[in-house]
Amino acid sequence: MKGDLFAPGHRACAGCGPAIIMRHILRAAGKDVIVAQATGCMEVTTTPYPETAWGVPWIHVTFENAASVASGISAAMKMQGKKTKVIAIGGDGASADIGFGAISGMLERGDDVLYIAYDNEAYANTGVQRSGATPLYASTTTTPAGKKIPGKMQMKKDIAMIAAAHHIPYVATANLAFIEDFENKVKKALQIEGAKFIHVLAPCVPGWGIDSSKTVQYAKLAVETGMWVLYEVENGKIKINYKPSKLKPVKDYLSGQARFRHLTPELIDDIQKKTEEFYNRLIALDGTQLF
Repeated sequence: MKGDLFAPGHRACAGCGPAIIMRHILRAAGKDVIVAQATGCMEVTTTPYPETAWGVPWIHVTFENAASVASGISAAMKMQGKKTKVIAIGGDGASADIGFGAISGMLERGDDVLYIAYDNEAYANTGVQRSGATPLYASTTTTPAGKKIPGKMQMKKDIAMIAAAHHIPYVATANLAFIEDFENKVKKALQIEGAKFIHVLAPCVPGWGIDSSKTVQYAKLAVETGMWVLYEVENGKIKINYKPSKLKPVKDYLSGQARFRHLTPELIDDIQKKTEEFYNRLIALDGTQLF
């Protein structure tokens, strides 16, 4: 769209999920915002010196401290009497793993920052290594599927619920296939004083091994199969934003992704069972005051 604050012409892959997310973050946030972003795909592809795709003040920081730098910026804005919003952005590697301690500190202190974790479920920028957010049995370069070990053996880290456990005023999950919902959540979060956290699924074309035209399709299937649930936790109360009338089988989501092509029927059945259990537990909490 003409006038977007996230410009075209960056170096991201065709069909890049995170790039779609960046554009809509800025559509929702507007001009009066400062972004602190961790090392990752969206840093490397959008700011090759001396160029930038960002139409707002933007600072690149190391993998581990986007939240800390954003907290400092927010404090500086307050000292100057300015109402400029501050957003910290990191991929799942920076958010679920390397920078998690700094994020936890930001949330615990209640700093007036919105942290957005864009989750492509691997360290895509450095060779598709597994992260804490990589799903069960996914094959990555550090968890290659073989005869004895079928990919990553651990469950995906639930970083949104971990964030909510800090008793902050607003946590949400989002998905690029439900882009209006995502923009609305960004807008809502930016109107709330204190620490906020949004966890958004952003498919990676090369990392997932999908066709570049099917990014949105797979993002939507994640929700329709129950492998990704859209919800908010506002002032401790959980609200499920979307409940499919009937969940599609997880096979619909897994098939066609190269990272899951090694799965046997038994492994798919195991994912199906675990997905249903997690989904049903979460749905049962709808409307519950968690804290």
